Amino acid sequence: MATEKQLSAAKNNIKKAQAAWKGMTRRQHSLAQPQGRARKRPGAGGGKFYRIQVRPKGEFVTFRTQDVGEPGHLERLAGKRSSGSWDTQAWLVAKEDAHVQGGTLIIDHAGTKTALKQIPGPIVHVKGDLFTAPPRRNVPESEKPTAAQKKARSKNIKKAQAARRRQPGQQRSHE
Repeated sequence: MATEKQLSAAKNNIKKAQAAWKGMTRRQHSLAQPQGRARKRPGAGGGKFYRIQVRPKGEFVTFRTQDVGEPGHLERLAGKRSSGSWDTQAWLVAKEDAHVQGGTLIIDHAGTKTALKQIPGPIVHVKGDLFTAPPRRNVPESEKPTAAQKKARSKNIKKAQAARRRQPGQQRSHE
């Protein structure tokens, strides 16, 4: 059992610790934790993916990751704007699928390379595992449908018509 002197000393120590904790910043809090010292800073490297940032993080209010293609190779980090629209904020490319050469990211995996053809310019190294790339051009509504959209639409219509012609014995009833 603790003596009166020990109890009062313990209470004083707790008050001192609480006062010190309240005076600390978030970074000081994390460094004070035993696991905080071993943690690497974001973008320092050591993860499983290279991050290709396409748009600034500040444009978005919430985020979701989507696995694109084969699991574990390419992930899309989608961001939701305050207006409610979704867009790609960043791409996460597995380190086994790409390598860094002369300050740019070279993608080796065929599926990942195909999916990232939409990135118009070079993928430039910033720091650690972080890279930046320009976003796709924003096509104004007045220019839509584009030639590619028209071509894709007509191709889809022809595909649907061919599939209908191939269905034997199915008569449509007009009542």
